[in-house]
Amino acid sequence: MSPEILCIIWFILLNVLLIGYAILDGFDLGVGILHPFVAREDTERRLVMNSIGPLWDGNEVWLVTFGGALFAMFPNAYASIFSAFYLPFVLLLFALIFRAVSLEFRSKRMSPGWRSFWDIIFFIGSTLAALLFGVAVGALMQGLEISELGDYQGTFLDMINVFSVLVGLFTVALLAMHGSIFLYMKTEGDLQQRLLGWMKGTFYVFLALFIIVTLWSTLFVPASLQHFGNYPILWVVPLLNVLAIANIPRAINQQRPFYAFISSCCTIAALVFLFSAAIFPDLLPATNNPEYSITIFNAASSPLTQKIGLIIVAIGMPLVLSYTVLIYWTFRGKVELGTNSY
Repeated sequence: MSPEILCIIWFILLNVLLIGYAILDGFDLGVGILHPFVAREDTERRLVMNSIGPLWDGNEVWLVTFGGALFAMFPNAYASIFSAFYLPFVLLLFALIFRAVSLEFRSKRMSPGWRSFWDIIFFIGSTLAALLFGVAVGALMQGLEISELGDYQGTFLDMINVFSVLVGLFTVALLAMHGSIFLYMKTEGDLQQRLLGWMKGTFYVFLALFIIVTLWSTLFVPASLQHFGNYPILWVVPLLNVLAIANIPRAINQQRPFYAFISSCCTIAALVFLFSAAIFPDLLPATNNPEYSITIFNAASSPLTQKIGLIIVAIGMPLVLSYTVLIYWTFRGKVELGTNSY
């Protein structure tokens, strides 16, 4: 197997991990974004948190695995990306940490003030994480100014512009919609009926931002369409994406939340794929000099390392998938509060 083929295989595997994380942790980030708005009293807030209680930490394994794979297979890219996004990644780390702490600490005391404090932290952590993910994607699509050695030449503020902020807000809206559909499937009664309005509302906000971001990237971000001329088969993905998006309100109106959730998952998968297709073969595009771009070819570890990695994937991936399926099957159905609930 040639080194180039190995690099492409690992690029695809990284995308599989990223799609898995975006779909699975996406809905529990969305649950956190909606938490202070959909729940009106303490029992409902507990139900919302317990809908993701057994799942959220397993979902984040996909992000950890993605980071580990990037470090092992593309170490130069890992070093440059984490250096360039040092401040946003630190903020992301704190957001994810405090979000996890809020889940564990909220029910340790009965005080309304204590619980309200951790409810706010849960919301802020979830929203900030989604926003930072989107801003990072927007910045990468536009490219960064990096040196010949792969060092980022700008600051965090240089990454903040209209497009990256729009992509950040778009990500928040997408995950809020994704989370609302998941919550609808897991709840019942008044809370579930209230979520029907939130599903529709978040969908329309998502749709508006989707149209704006799509038009903006098409007109002003050349990378978004750079490969579509050479590979017309890629047009199948945005077509399927549009169909998946159109099926979400249809499934909601037909009261088929599972179909709406599957469509939401397909939408997220298509968007991640389109992002990856836009920057391929770059992992960190350089705007000042294309020759300075860090690609899957010049950032790759040795072919032997990549081959050993494939063996590990062949053993580990079935275990991760089996664990994920087992957990979701065990905690299927409507969420109920018990003695061990959050």
